Amino acid sequence: MVSKQARKQRKRQHNAPEHIRRKMVASHLSEDLSKQYKRRSAMVVTGDTVKVLRGDEKVRNAEGKVTKVDTKNGKVVIEGITIASADGTLKERPVHSSNLVITKLNLTDPWRKERLEAVKEGSA
Repeated sequence: MVSKQARKQRKRQHNAPEHIRRKMVASHLSEDLSKQYKRRSAMVVTGDTVKVLRGDEKVRNAEGKVTKVDTKNGKVVIEGITIASADGTLKERPVHSSNLVITKLNLTDPWRKERLEAVKEGSA
């Protein structure tokens, strides 16, 4: 049973162990991927290609490869999305995983590929 109270949900997310926090960094799959794998979402992994759905005009609709996944904050760093710092240098801009949609999966990991295929076949 999970509480309806937002403060308890935030506390649970903040105090979660790493193996559970990793599962919280997930995003929806694109329409064609969700039909192909018969599931709505998947964990974001370095190498996935994602599209930003929410955010300001500079970030929205940007598409790129994931270069880093921050499980502590639930954010993802995407290739080509930067922000200017106070001294004028560009640095990577993290985007929350809930604001993304995965357009292409990185299937170099055999375990991930096997799990996606298992769900597709209905034996998970």
